[in-house]
Amino acid sequence: MIEYIGSEEFREKIFDYTKGEDWNYTGDVPVILNLFATWCGPWRMFTPVLEEVAQEFDGKLKVYKVDTDQAPEIPHLFGTRGVPATLFIKKGQEPALVMGALPLETLRKAVNEEFFTS
Repeated sequence: MIEYIGSEEFREKIFDYTKGEDWNYTGDVPVILNLFATWCGPWRMFTPVLEEVAQEFDGKLKVYKVDTDQAPEIPHLFGTRGVPATLFIKKGQEPALVMGALPLETLRKAVNEEFFTS
């Protein structure tokens, strides 16, 4: 349910930043985009939380992870300098950024508020 993506997949599934356009999410369903690094301790603790939310909201949203050491240009798009960082991406809106590892209930609440409340 969580898909690891690199720069090419990011450009295909989320936003092609090489075209020099303003932000425009190209997908149809909401996305949780987690920026991480394999050396990051909080990322390891956050992964099971993210997996649980991905399973809980399966079919309603997509969850992608980007290793910032493999795709360093992606965190720069959002002005992030640390990991883990999580973005909530919804069509027609600017991404919402949250820094750090979130507890399960906080992530659940954020998903509901960002994506599923009118």
